[in-house]
Amino acid sequence: MQASVSSLSISHPNSTFPSNISLCGLRQEALRIHSVSQLNKRESRRIRIVSRKSCLQKRLVSVSASASENCGPPKSFDYDLVIIGAGVGGHGAALHAVEKGLKTAIVEGDVVGGTCVNRGCVPSKALLAVSGRMRELQNEHHMKALGLQVAAAGYDRQAVADHANNLASKIRNNLTNSMRSLGVDILTGFGTILGPQKVKYGKVGFPNNVITAKDIIIATGSVPFVPRGIEVDGKTVITSDHALKLEVVPDWIAIVGSGYIGLEFSDVYTALGSEVTFIEALDLLMPGFDPEIGKLAQRVLINPRKIDYHTGVFATKITPAKDGKPVIIELTDAKTKEPKDTLEVDAALIATGRAPFTKGLGLENINVETQRGFVPVDERMRVIDANGNLVPHLYCIGDANGKMMLAHAASAQGISVVEQVTGRDHVLNHLSIPAACFTHPEISMVGLTEPQAKEKAEKEGFEISIAKTSFKANTKALAENEGEGLAKLIYRPDSGEILGVHIFGMHAADLIHEASNAIALGTRVQDIKFAVHAHPTLSEVLDELFKSAKINASVTEPVGEPVAV
Repeated sequence: MQASVSSLSISHPNSTFPSNISLCGLRQEALRIHSVSQLNKRESRRIRIVSRKSCLQKRLVSVSASASENCGPPKSFDYDLVIIGAGVGGHGAALHAVEKGLKTAIVEGDVVGGTCVNRGCVPSKALLAVSGRMRELQNEHHMKALGLQVAAAGYDRQAVADHANNLASKIRNNLTNSMRSLGVDILTGFGTILGPQKVKYGKVGFPNNVITAKDIIIATGSVPFVPRGIEVDGKTVITSDHALKLEVVPDWIAIVGSGYIGLEFSDVYTALGSEVTFIEALDLLMPGFDPEIGKLAQRVLINPRKIDYHTGVFATKITPAKDGKPVIIELTDAKTKEPKDTLEVDAALIATGRAPFTKGLGLENINVETQRGFVPVDERMRVIDANGNLVPHLYCIGDANGKMMLAHAASAQGISVVEQVTGRDHVLNHLSIPAACFTHPEISMVGLTEPQAKEKAEKEGFEISIAKTSFKANTKALAENEGEGLAKLIYRPDSGEILGVHIFGMHAADLIHEASNAIALGTRVQDIKFAVHAHPTLSEVLDELFKSAKINASVTEPVGEPVAV
């Protein structure tokens, strides 16, 4: 439900997409890239385009600028920058490009906003806003504690669905208008790379148009991943794309995958009256979260609600309801591969993550081969061809490169690319990018989980420490009668470096940014302790968290510059 937080819980033994597509796995991949990128840092800098900065200074003067002596013969282009895909990543890149003085075009074959705005984070938040209010109104004990008396709460399914659709439409129009007002050319049609610095676009049945650009960004996003053996009919067996339309609220729905998407939809469906059954391939629910946070979240978000679950099983076959028969789900033991159980439910939601949308891009025209569908890139989002060489003037951001499948990560990558093509080297630190799950209460995180931090510490030879604070000690949370929650800090006591922060509780998605900014800026625990927080606010949960951390008395030297991964 949060395209911004697409996690992949594999639910099929023959799936071609590995489990490291989950956010947890992506962080592990980020760590691997971190170690490799450090070794290749000098080599990466060496193979940068020769005299790029001098060329770029010329470029900013005119789209058809003459190249300097080191940049070859003069060449004319239609645009400085062409972006294929107008989702959140493409939009962020386009706006930053205009700010930097680049003549920019964006090619979109569907609708502006991509998955996040039209079929992901935006409409899902509308549904979750409804579920949050319904859940509060239905909690008689909570209402009485506040001195409130509320009659039985009900809802209008179509009105709820309209709220989600109207929000998506409003945000989509806002994005479109923002680009047009700044002079970004929005070109309608599916974009294909014809060759170096050349793109064609057009609609099916209409003539194609060909344009040239000094730099090209691929930002085509992703689509729901459906394992083999699962038949999606869009009515009783659905993906998140269908579920966001809320055409029906089933009495009993099975959700395949217990990552962010599955958790958020379980919050919506149970608030609206459905019973939910989770089907998870791994032995634990919520495998992408820090284990301690996951256990607490299960106690609050799963156990008290009308939710049961099957772990350690694959949904090897799902047949839609028809001819009066229910949806039939065949479960197989994940370890033994033996048949284990059969479920009959009213509906099934496939929440097994997302797959990159990269087919038909014309990558073969520039000798680029995808890896499990993802476009290979280096730490600067520069596309790598089949021979391991950088493709000049071509970049890929967002879900299509698989580094971190979050909408805001795509936007950050796009901004980073624009910085590079306008002469300023920039590498994004993916471990500073926060993630959130908008359940009630919310879950948020940034950096490493405790197991990941322990693994890193063991490899690199340092110690880690853990600090925790409870929402039950926070005045604002208690005033709201929302004291259920925990904040957790993972850090190095020898240097004060923040390795990870995890929050479960009221407005956790908003609170995480102080920690993510601290990681991005390289701020040490002993320095952030001096930050002042308004009282009484939920932000004091983080204030107490940082103050409770114990740093070695001998620490005087700074952490240093943030390391990009």
